Amino acid sequence: MAEALASHLDFQLLARRIHRIVAEWLRLCSVYLGIVVIVTVSMGMALPGLRSQALQVHEALLAALAPSSLSGGQDTAGDGGEPTAVVLAIPNAPASNATAYLSPPRAAPKPAPKPAPQTASASRNQMDALKSYISRKYKVANDATGVLVATAFKVGDEHDLDPLLLLAVMAIESRYNPFAESPVGAQGLMQVMTSVHQEKFEKFGDNAALDPVANIRVGSTILRDCIQRRGSVNAGLSCYVGATGPNDGGYSGKVQAERRRLALASGIALARE
Repeated sequence: MAEALASHLDFQLLARRIHRIVAEWLRLCSVYLGIVVIVTVSMGMALPGLRSQALQVHEALLAALAPSSLSGGQDTAGDGGEPTAVVLAIPNAPASNATAYLSPPRAAPKPAPKPAPQTASASRNQMDALKSYISRKYKVANDATGVLVATAFKVGDEHDLDPLLLLAVMAIESRYNPFAESPVGAQGLMQVMTSVHQEKFEKFGDNAALDPVANIRVGSTILRDCIQRRGSVNAGLSCYVGATGPNDGGYSGKVQAERRRLALASGIALARE
């Protein structure tokens, strides 16, 4: 009798153990199945957007890395504008002695002027991608980001500056905070030294340095003057940050790196310098 009771108890313990194992196995299966379903649904929702961004990045890389074309005597502008004619000067063959005495020497052809930097152009989808990137990375409201991006493109076109360069300067200087102020008194989005450039803000009214649009306009004017004075974008950036020599503490490199990130995130081709 005792042996039968012990055998019955062992059977019950074994049954309970099997029941617990099966229940645990079913619980794990349901958890993993739920994870698979969530991942599958998320990928299904995200893939179209990722594919669109991948195509934009691919187009931007192709546009940035493609060599300039000289076919047909024309150079196609990087911003989709009208092609600019390229003049190839071919030296004349040396004349004979008699011709040299009879004909006056020809003046050497003047070198073609260096083309001015071209501003970038963008489609609606590219502008939306640019605003989305800035809004996500720098925690700026999307509506406010739209105003900053639109102003950068408008002012860049007026001053013949790449708007992505202006946006990159804002990112490095203030992280798109219009009320930022440095210990030395630089204010606003582009960290303009108000005490030095007060006269440039006068037409915008009081406290104009903290007005985003006014700050972008004044800052872009200063940056344009620096580039024209120093002769290149990188040297102009060094001038903008106040560096008197070639060493600007890596400032120009940081701005150019952010400029390239903005171009890749939005699919906008970088304007030629």
